[in-house]
Amino acid sequence: MSRPAHPEDTRDDLDPVLDEICRSLPEVELGTSWGDRPTYKVRGKGFLLYRAPHRSAIDPATGEMYDDLVVIMTAGEADKRALVADERLPFFTIDHFKGYAAVLVQRSRLGEIEREELTEIITEAWAAKAPKSLSRKYLGDD
Repeated sequence: MSRPAHPEDTRDDLDPVLDEICRSLPEVELGTSWGDRPTYKVRGKGFLLYRAPHRSAIDPATGEMYDDLVVIMTAGEADKRALVADERLPFFTIDHFKGYAAVLVQRSRLGEIEREELTEIITEAWAAKAPKSLSRKYLGDD
């Protein structure tokens, strides 16, 4: 069930598909982290955030900093490696995220991911940060 946007939650720079998927999950709020970066959180823990351009993430094709990155948390290193290794998907990582359970994806490439698969990936990110009791209740693992 989707929660209506509150005035302080509305931002023109949010991806509507990501917003819809994230807000469909229980107890999700849009906040900020890493300074002022829009971040979807469950009980205060971020599971998807919009990353600011940074010199640690350079597009090899242009030599410019990526300006449209989204960070999606993963349940662990194995899940991260699996997403990055899947050649069908546009996920990647950078040295700055070594040892950190998260993948990066350009917003401009989100359309390459089937909606159902993107929903599953984001739901797994949410579950990795949600309290286990909430995750079990929502996912039916009780």
